[in-house]
Amino acid sequence: MHVWNVKAPYESERAGPRVLFSTPEARGVVIDLAPEEELREHRVRERAVVLVVFGSIDFTAADRTMTCGEGTLVLLEPGEHHAMRALEQSRLLLALAPWPAADHYYAGEHEDPHELPANATQPEVL
Repeated sequence: MHVWNVKAPYESERAGPRVLFSTPEARGVVIDLAPEEELREHRVRERAVVLVVFGSIDFTAADRTMTCGEGTLVLLEPGEHHAMRALEQSRLLLALAPWPAADHYYAGEHEDPHELPANATQPEVL
């Protein structure tokens, strides 16, 4: 069993999303957003599940914007366009499944989809 405390403070000089785990079934990522920070409109090829761990964000999809506070869970279908803007310091937990989707990488890319990046958050192994 691997366990992460997604509310624990992140104490590192490395910014950006942090991968928790990556398997063929799913990838888990933590995203910290500063107040007014945006993730402009984009899409992912996988099904995306986004949980607001703390804080609050404006979440836009399908020409609809909703304010999502702590505990809000959002499900996006593969390819669904969306954008986010933090209203305050916020943390999101993102799950992508399956990982990676068949067309996630471009032809010729040779990245290992399950290699964890240097800023990955290590679990407590029980």
